[in-house]
Amino acid sequence: MTIGFLIPLSIGMGLAGLVAFFWALRNGQFSDPEGDACRVLIPHPPLQGDRHARLASDPDHEDPGRRI
Repeated sequence: MTIGFLIPLSIGMGLAGLVAFFWALRNGQFSDPEGDACRVLIPHPPLQGDRHARLASDPDHEDPGRRI
């Protein structure tokens, strides 16, 4: 009885994975993998305004007197 349950379950999960892959392919999830890899390497602009002052004065900050 167990194998009679597991085989259809595994086939169903495989089909669900295949459907999810084709959905992602159709919706452009894989359209620019090189661009995503390069965006990780681009530095973000420095923080400005109230959030910047709050983060710089945080006691857990490496150097609280230093402004980023």
